[in-house]
This record gives sequence, C-alpha cells and structure tokens, in this order.
Amino acid sequence: MRRNVWAAVAAGLVVAACGESSVPEIGDGGGGGNGKYDVTVTRTTLGIPHIKADDYASMGYGYGYAFAEDNLCVLQEDLVTIRGERARYFGRDGSYTIIPSGVTANNLDSDFFWRMSTTEERLAPTRENTLPEFKEVTAGFVDGYNRYIRELKSGAHPGRHAACADADWLFEIETDDMYRRYLRLAIIASSTVLMNEIANARPLLSLGKAGEPSEDEKRAALQADPGPLRYFTELRGQRFGSNMYALGREATQDGSSMVFGNPHFPWTGPERLYVAHATIPGELDIMGSSLYGVPAILIGFNDHFAWSHTVSTAYRFGLYELTLNPLNPLQYIYDGEIRDIEQIPITIDVLEADGTISQESRTLYRSHFGPMLVLEVSGIPVLGWTPLKAYTMRDANAENDRLINQFARWNQAESLDEFVRLHGEILGVPWVNTVASGPDGQAYYGDITVVPNVPDSKVTVCQAIPIHAVVQTLVPGLPVLDGSRADCEWDSDPDAPAPGIFGRSNLPTLARNDWVGNFNDSYWLTNPAEPITGYARIIGDEETERTLRTRLGIRQIQQRLDGSDGLAGTGFTLPLLQEVVLSSRILSGELAQQTVLDEICPDAGGDAASACAALAGWNTRAGLDSTGAHVWREFWYVLSGNRGGTGGDYWATPFSADDPVNTPRDLDAGQAAVQEAFEAGAAAVAASGFDFDAPLRDIQHPLAIEDDIPIFGGQFYEGAFTIADSDPLDANGYEVEYGNSYIHTVTWDENGVHAEGFVTYSQSTDPANPHFADYTREYSAKRWHKFPFTPEEIAADRIREYRLSE
Repeated sequence: MRRNVWAAVAAGLVVAACGESSVPEIGDGGGGGNGKYDVTVTRTTLGIPHIKADDYASMGYGYGYAFAEDNLCVLQEDLVTIRGERARYFGRDGSYTIIPSGVTANNLDSDFFWRMSTTEERLAPTRENTLPEFKEVTAGFVDGYNRYIRELKSGAHPGRHAACADADWLFEIETDDMYRRYLRLAIIASSTVLMNEIANARPLLSLGKAGEPSEDEKRAALQADPGPLRYFTELRGQRFGSNMYALGREATQDGSSMVFGNPHFPWTGPERLYVAHATIPGELDIMGSSLYGVPAILIGFNDHFAWSHTVSTAYRFGLYELTLNPLNPLQYIYDGEIRDIEQIPITIDVLEADGTISQESRTLYRSHFGPMLVLEVSGIPVLGWTPLKAYTMRDANAENDRLINQFARWNQAESLDEFVRLHGEILGVPWVNTVASGPDGQAYYGDITVVPNVPDSKVTVCQAIPIHAVVQTLVPGLPVLDGSRADCEWDSDPDAPAPGIFGRSNLPTLARNDWVGNFNDSYWLTNPAEPITGYARIIGDEETERTLRTRLGIRQIQQRLDGSDGLAGTGFTLPLLQEVVLSSRILSGELAQQTVLDEICPDAGGDAASACAALAGWNTRAGLDSTGAHVWREFWYVLSGNRGGTGGDYWATPFSADDPVNTPRDLDAGQAAVQEAFEAGAAAVAASGFDFDAPLRDIQHPLAIEDDIPIFGGQFYEGAFTIADSDPLDANGYEVEYGNSYIHTVTWDENGVHAEGFVTYSQSTDPANPHFADYTREYSAKRWHKFPFTPEEIAADRIREYRLSE
C-alpha cells in the first residue's frame, strides 16, 4: 500500500546549507526511487523550477507537480472549461472571456462549443500522433499534478490555493484533459474566436418580409460593429502581440549572436507563460517558458540555440459559402450532389441557482469542411443561415496534430541547423512567427506555420460573390470560398506534412548575418534591407503601412547599429540590448510632441493648457519617472480611434512603400480632429484626478498582483515597444492587464549559453505563494536576472530542492 504522500514528504524534511542561508530540502516522497517516477526539482531564486530526471515520464511528473504548486486553480478552471463543464460547476448565468481574443461566452455556449470541438474524433489524432516520449511526459504531468491535488485535499500545503482548494471543481484530471488543452491552444486564433457564432448556429426557415440583407447593408453592419472579427482587425498584433530580435555576428560588438524574445500576453487567466528548466541527461537540456499546462518549452534556449515567437498575421482558417437544398436547410449541394449537414446533439449539466443540477440539450452542426456558424452584427445576419445559403469554416489548426511534436523535437534538438530543419519538416507551429540564432549562427526568421493552402489564384476563381468582397473590407486576406465546388477545396503542397496547408517552400523565411525581427506586422519588413515578397495574401500583406510599434522596433536596431541612439559605440552588447528593449520609448511622441507644443499649445486654455505644461517636460518615454506620459497617452488614445490601428489620417506626410520605416509622419496639427483629440485627452486626465505632471510610477500598476508595484511601459497604439496595456485612465490609474510577459535576452560565450530575463507577472498566481509578486518587483526595478542553467549555477542559486518518486 502506498504510504501517505504528505507524511512521507514531511518525514523527509531536512535542512541544507546554501551559501549563508539555510533552505528546506524535501526528501523522497515514498517508493525509494524504484517505482514509476523519480525526479528532482530544484527551485532557484524567484521560484524557477529546474526539473531533472532520467526519463521523460519522470520529467513530466516533476513538471506537473511543480506547476500545480504555483498555478493550480488557474489551470484547473481552464481544464474544466474545455471539458465543457463550466455550467455544471459555475452555474447557468456565469461567463468567461478568452482574454487574448477578447471573446466572452456564457457558460452554456462555452460548454456546447467545447463539447463539439474536443470530441474523441477531434482529440484522437493529436493523442495518437504525439511522440511516444511526449506521451510519457503528458501522462507524467497528469500524475504529478494529481499528486499535488491529493496532498492539498489531505490537508497539506495549508493556506495555499484558497480560490479552489475546497471547490468541487478541483478534481484529479486525466490525460485527455491535457490533449484538450493542447487543442485549445492550437485553435485560440481561429475557431475559438467564433465560439458564440458556432454554438448558436441555427437554420432560418424563412427570410421573412425583409428578405436577404444587401451587400451594402452587410458591409455597413461590419464596419459599424466588427463583432468577433474585431480580433483580426483591432486586436491581433496589438494586444495579443510580441516583439523579438535575432542578432547575427554583424550586429554585435564582439561578433556573438543574440536573441531577444518578449511575447505580450495577458497578466491574468490561463494564457500566461511559466518559466522552467527540464533536463534529461543525454536527451534534452532546455530552459525557457511555456503556456500554462504545456510541459514543453515553447520559447527558450540552451547551449546550441535560442528562439522566440510573435503572433503571425496569417489566417488559420477559411470560410465557405454553402448552397443549400431549398427544400431542406440541413442539406447542401457539393459538386452536383446533395450532402447532409451533420447534426450533433449535445447535453450538458447545469448548476441552477437552488443548487440542483439540470440538463440542457442543443444541436450543433457541421459540414464536411467544419462547424457551421452564423455571424450577426448590428442586427444584420452578415453570415446567415437562410433557406438558400449558409456558412461554415475549415480550421487548419483543428487538424494540426503536430503542435506538441514541433516543440518536443525542438526541445531535443542539438544545433541551430537542426532547429531550422525541424521548423519546416514538422510544420506544427500553429500561429506564431519564429526567430532564432545560436553560437556563431545566422539570424533566422520564419513564418513557417499552419496556413490554409489558398493561393491568390484560387481566391480569384473560387471566391463566393458577393460575400467575399464584403468580408475583405474588414478582414482583407480572409477567404470566403464557394463551398459547392470540389475544386475550391484547399490545395496541398508536396512538401507539406498534411493536406490542405502550405509547405515550407510557399512560406516566408529569411536568414541574415546582421538581424531579423518581427513585431506582429507581416513578414514583409523582417529586415528592410531585404523585404520579403511574393507570398499569398492569406499569409500577410506586403508594401503596406506598418504599425508604430513595428517602426520603432526597426528604428531601435538601425539607430543602435549606426550609433545614433546616444548609447555607447555601435552595435549590440547584451547590456545594450537590454537597455534598448526596456527603454520605453514612445514613437508617436518622438514624431509629434514638438508639433503639438509648437502648433496646439500656444492657443490652449483650461485643461489643455495644463496638459501642455506637462508635455513640455515629458521625455517621450513611458518610464517610471516620466512625467506627462499619461497626458500623451490619453491624447493618442482618442486620436488613434480608441486602439483603432496604425493611423494615417492625421499625418501630413503619407505612407510610402519606398520609406516604410519613416512614414507616415509630420502630425497635421491644424486638423480639427487633432485639436479635439488633444482637448479630449486633457479632459480625461483632469477627470481621473491625477496631476498632469504626475510621474508614471504614481499612476501605473498591475491589475491582479500587488498594486503598490509601479510598472513602466506604454500602449501599442501610441507606438510603445515596451508594452503595459490597460484600460484608459481613471481614478485607479492604469491597471496593467496585458503586455510584456516572459522576456529573455540570450547570447553564448566560451562557457555556453548566457541568458537573462523576467517573467513580469511572476511565477505564481496564488497570493499565498512566495513567488506571487517577487519577479514583478524585480521587473519594476529593471533588475535583470541570469537564468541559472549549468548544474553549478543552479546549485549556487538554489533556494529549495525536493525529490519526488512514486
């Protein structure tokens, strides 16, 4: 009989010396290391777990246990959600938001969506095709995670995880819960954006007196309210974004390679990043960050290479217009034959207000392409389900069974060349660009991702008229094809690992000796010296205006290489790279502050005059001691249309594809809209109660951590590179809920890899955990921490160590 787990842990408690302090070391958890699992977890400063085992299963076990120590409740709620059991545990009237996309679903709609999206048919390919060793990792993670739950429920870890410790939704999980989590992450930029539209799709038996809305009515409705398509217009590349550089030998002062990675992810919810280090001698030695619940490093480094990601502009799905049987809206015509729309009956449990459990049933629908959907915005069925037409989607990432294998093989890789080769061979990256480099390596970029194989030529001959043109006005590049013709199915490339997606030869890449970078615009200006062109529109746009953040990201490198940024010398060192990427420059301020002071401020009165006085002393940055930064932000928030894009209407010099980094520019301060925006911004500052000349450290702090921590950084719409995203200014200041998350700066020397960085919101979401806010305080102070990698570095930085066996 297995010994009581916590009794065994407590019995093994000893005190070990580490430098000048004593640290607890938890001994064998029972079984003497001769059973199924045996792993050592060493915690270093700021709570980073270093997981060392002799086999994959044990590595997963240690990872699952360590992760549960830090973030049990957040992951558990997500697993309940993708089981389709929110209504069962959180009630009929609740809801939740998928934070990166901004989509909110009530608990019922959520459950119905996930029950259809994670059926056995949907999960089986990923489960069956996952590499054998990472099936072991997945199973080990589940067992380690469950062990911690058993300990918590038996009374161990008192005071920890108060949000769920006594909840009925804290239960032991199964391996399929992990495969559901993998699938959820694969489709977060595709199917889940249309969750409500799929969960509520129903056939309309009659058009009624109004008839089918016209093309103009549909276009006007979308422009007035994009609905969930807002994710692909206003949010993608802005909130759910990232910055990254790979520097080759020509960009650094000593000829070394460097990688900077900085995804912009939520500071709340399950789409956060967790830092860990996994070692299996002779198999892998990899460190970096993973999204919650993924026991593989997704952005990381080792002695051979480092990499990072940014959200790509490519679409991961396509829409099809179905021509229906006019006598039966549940049938459609395909190549002259009639096919049935599959009906999927689903019943869920619902917790009622009186504590009883009821059942609710609904039928969801699928074509052979994928789920049916109905998109209604501003009261207009833009994508309706009439007696004549209906709409369905095909999601390439719902078919992607290679995601875990991609990162598993990268974790095992032993050279930059192997990393690059695996990128194209496996082609399992779901929705992010990649940069990478390594010792003496080139700077590599690739948008080698899962993209529907819809070349422009296919769109030309297969577009559904007129709805394709309507959709293009809002989301250019997203195809709406004729679903009645077999020749309008997605193409397949001979070098693609699966049908229906582009192979590597039709996806953009670039390798250079100086640098590559991406900031969520398309691949086109990965390096302006060598623009990338000639790819399908579904992947991205070319020769179009870039965001202010992209332009600043490029200018920072250009100015560092020619020495015009005021820093020492030319080219990068690791400290100079760190100074550049956290400098908190605001490009709109650099471009337009003086114009505002010269052309608007002389005639300003009231609140606007106070705003001008503050801006006269602003340093065009969003640093902690920057005064007036909030004044500029509120002005630009209004001017840019409340998060609304790249701008352009208020610039005197328009965008030019011949000078894309420096255009548009020259604020047209004579426009009434510019002056009105300035006055509105000044009024917003006055209404907030904060002084116009208050430093940012008094205004900006985390939403969900400890609110006495000041946070530097600005907003994407004002041209910040260092991102701290929040709602507009109010009496609570700026409460950061998004932005810089995991950050690493990596290089190599004769001793191997040298990496420093942060996880901005800290390692734990449990307020009772000592690592709930410690890394956030270090980030606030810009105290870069070296990530311990070698055994000697780990031992020197150890704060706690324990061995787990079962």
